[in-house]
Amino acid sequence: MPQASRLIHPPARAATAVAPATLAAVQPDTLLAASLAWRQARLAQADMVSTDDAATLAGTNRETINRWIGTGRCIGLDRTVRGWRLPRWQFEPAIHKHLPAIARALGTAEGWALLLFIETPHEALEGRTPRTALEQGEAERVIDLAAAEGTGER
Repeated sequence: MPQASRLIHPPARAATAVAPATLAAVQPDTLLAASLAWRQARLAQADMVSTDDAATLAGTNRETINRWIGTGRCIGLDRTVRGWRLPRWQFEPAIHKHLPAIARALGTAEGWALLLFIETPHEALEGRTPRTALEQGEAERVIDLAAAEGTGER
């Protein structure tokens, strides 16, 4: 089974089309618990590495990785305990060099927001994820999509 198919993905974007009355009936505690469970499961996936491992992959040090997380050059996911987890695949050249532009276009360097954008299938990409499109050499298309969903900055 390919690595990507084992990842835990968030609910499809179509789920946000629920009527406001239905959303109001959902208890906030229920939503928060489901979100926390999803995030903890995602952090436990085999493709996640520590900042030390990320530094080795990127040929740098942990301090640089921490700076990159803060600027959107790298996706760092905060945990409920101290430290970060980072998706290993982001250090592939086809992805890593485009992360700053994606973060700027989305208007955020927040790791969970970047991860959700990159791992969520989009109709504008024929149902592919931005990660897949980046791996297939379609960086400009992904950055344009990020701009359409974010601040529009390129």
